[in-house]
Amino acid sequence: MNLKNKRPFLSRLCLGILLMSLYPPVTAETSSAATTGRFQPDWNSITSQYQVPEWYRDAKFGIFIHWGVYAVPAYHDEWYPRWMYLGDAKNRGLVFDHHVATYGPQDKFGYKDFIPMFKAEKWNPQAWAQLFKDSGAQYIVPVAEHHDGFSMYDSAINPWNSVQMGPKRDILGELAKAIRAQGLHFGLSSHRAEHWWFYSGGRQFPSDVQDPRYASLYGPAQTDRKNLSTPEGQAFLKDWLARSDELVDKYQPELVYFDVVGSWSPDFQPYLEQFAAHYYNQADALGHGVVINYKSGIMPPKAGVLDFERDVSDQARPDCWQTDTSVGRKSWSYIKDEDFKSPKQLINEFVDVVSKNGNYLLNIGPRADGTIPDEPRNILLGFGAWLKINGEAIYGSRPAAIAAEGPTHPQPKGPGRDSVDAPYTSADFRFTQKSGVLYAIALGWPDRGTWTIHALAQGNRALVQGEIRSVDLLGSKEKLEWKRTSAGLIITAPTAKPCSYAYTFRIISRS
Repeated sequence: MNLKNKRPFLSRLCLGILLMSLYPPVTAETSSAATTGRFQPDWNSITSQYQVPEWYRDAKFGIFIHWGVYAVPAYHDEWYPRWMYLGDAKNRGLVFDHHVATYGPQDKFGYKDFIPMFKAEKWNPQAWAQLFKDSGAQYIVPVAEHHDGFSMYDSAINPWNSVQMGPKRDILGELAKAIRAQGLHFGLSSHRAEHWWFYSGGRQFPSDVQDPRYASLYGPAQTDRKNLSTPEGQAFLKDWLARSDELVDKYQPELVYFDVVGSWSPDFQPYLEQFAAHYYNQADALGHGVVINYKSGIMPPKAGVLDFERDVSDQARPDCWQTDTSVGRKSWSYIKDEDFKSPKQLINEFVDVVSKNGNYLLNIGPRADGTIPDEPRNILLGFGAWLKINGEAIYGSRPAAIAAEGPTHPQPKGPGRDSVDAPYTSADFRFTQKSGVLYAIALGWPDRGTWTIHALAQGNRALVQGEIRSVDLLGSKEKLEWKRTSAGLIITAPTAKPCSYAYTFRIISRS
């Protein structure tokens, strides 16, 4: 036998044996299915009983944080650990070439070698939490583990974690404490499911992915993304469940976000049912409401809260949902040449989402040293300044009978649509309501001095049942001139803008 030609086979055999020993078995005693409570590990039990908590429906605005080892190379995007092992995947070969030119070949300098460089030496969780409070966000969702397999918390399962390596700190635990001290809701995200195949490129050429010593970091590295019916796949699924349970048992988050990128396998379903039942039963025992954010097709409707990544709903939805997007167009994590969106564009999109019964989860990417760049910092502070004036129409609001009017409604849908600025104008309005008050948010300032809200035309009772009693502009001390006509509610602009964008009218009517 030519052992040289058999090296890939032997490496995979060794990897399989090692993975089976690394992934703890799930027994009746340790499985989340053994958790007692009203939720049983099947979708019928879960969907018939689960309710989205009021705190989440009221919150509207959250912050996502992609921070991990991938912030060290700070190149291209947070998928650097995958692209650096793929030399022939479209333009991702740029990352492969960049890595070799900058750090050397992947069998000499692999992704694991970035970990000692990830020191978080300037990280101050209390300062982060204060910034998040100042932004007006109500819930915070740091990444607990990304596709790269490095845990940003004190894991008893994964030795590749931020306590034993890199920062030598329990990033998730310290951040949870600081966030809760500010009165904010703490959540977390797990991107572990994609780890099944994430490093598969490293099996195609000499790289450290093939070294059994690093199998617990690089994982199965499978090319078949969806077949986990093999013994190795079942071991991975049990490990996925154990890690998910570890996160909720240790940190008791009020929200868990599960990420997938179109490769979700049906083999996950019984394990996800077990997790959901365990998590919801735990929440019952702790006396607080919790949320699972899921992507379309992963969980049935009403089992959690549906999330649209870098996308929106074109219409109001009867069930609460969420958009997650990032301050940058290129990456979720920090990179050195990010193309940042404008605060105006982000806030207008935020208003659009809220008017359609959605929440808005806005992502930032800190540097490897733990500092937050000026651009995302200023965007967050811009949200805070806007919400101080307009938050009355946002927090605790519910959809109005009509969500929107104007030329940007409905918007085109599709992943990645947020990379193009929507051309919002003064003719675009988004509506919310709370405690009998209607709010109409104009997404532009009129060039000709007046706004016209056609949905509030004389005789139209869709948004208000009786005569309009008063109209005022949040943040403005000027008395507004307005009249209701057959064309619509015509409002004359005051002399000064109360804020930089998205202007909110409070409209009170006689019932």
